[in-house]
Amino acid sequence: MNKCSLLNDKIILITGGTGSFGNDTVETILTESNPKEIRIFSRDEKKQFDMRNRLKSPLLKFLIGDVRDRSSISNAMRGVDFVFHAAALKQIPTCEFFPMEAVKTNILGTNNVLEEAEENNVKKVVVLSTDKAVYPINAMGMTKALLEKIMLAKARNANGGTIFCGVRYGNVMCSRGSVIPLFMEQMQNNQRLTLTNPDMTRFLLPLPLAVGLVLYALERGENGDILIRKSPASTMGTLAQAMIDIFKYTKGIQVIGIREGEKTHETLVTREELIKAEDVGDFFRIKNFEKLDYSKFFIEGKISDLPKDGYTSENTKRLSLDETKDLLLSLKEIQSALK
Repeated sequence: MNKCSLLNDKIILITGGTGSFGNDTVETILTESNPKEIRIFSRDEKKQFDMRNRLKSPLLKFLIGDVRDRSSISNAMRGVDFVFHAAALKQIPTCEFFPMEAVKTNILGTNNVLEEAEENNVKKVVVLSTDKAVYPINAMGMTKALLEKIMLAKARNANGGTIFCGVRYGNVMCSRGSVIPLFMEQMQNNQRLTLTNPDMTRFLLPLPLAVGLVLYALERGENGDILIRKSPASTMGTLAQAMIDIFKYTKGIQVIGIREGEKTHETLVTREELIKAEDVGDFFRIKNFEKLDYSKFFIEGKISDLPKDGYTSENTKRLSLDETKDLLLSLKEIQSALK
């Protein structure tokens, strides 16, 4: 089955649909399926204007609104079959400086989306989370962790036919606000590449695989599932050196130190979650679905050996310098910059 055939003749709503994920997801759906309509819901009219002019598809419907405003979500949700909830405040410094704004968008906004999805009998909602939600140390991660808990609570208490599930992924390569576009900008400005810590590790996931994860969740996700795509990682020093080698850049690197709210290594699955996680080849499926039964949480336990570690950017497959360069060279953004 084509991975997008489930979307044929369906109405899809993408919140925060003008971001990196939204753009690539829309292009994939338009290429690989025949939807009835794709609704792009966001609050940035300029990005909507640019996306409309770039894609020029009569199947796209652009809606101005904010997930914080439940009435605007209600209007957008009518008749929708599937929802990809990508709207969020994602920048760590922004959320650190304005944590209540992150609460309003990432927590309260998510609740609005899920409530309206159930009210409108949406078939399935896939919420997008992040490795920052695992053992969170910053406001963005904390709000994303609660986004997951809101989804799980809705899955447990759902009284209709709507399925609620989620995905969690690490750094999406070349997405807006990520380090690779920053390195490219610094090269264009003839500046040294700023590096927090050469030994810091990060998952490396190309955007098409991130989109594939969400489509996999749409097809296979069950109530309360969190699905994770396994990803390789590299040190930040290796990633910076790979960029320098590819572009034959001579200005070098400036180490600036770890910033507040950053981790040395990222975790996609906790030690505790690995007990109940199902390994399905390229993916982990964390089964979380339990009906609202307090004995399951306060009285009954599960005897199991706790894994030594979770699934982290430190213990996943570590890419060599040559492997990192090969992965970078596979990205359309890098290919375009080299022309």
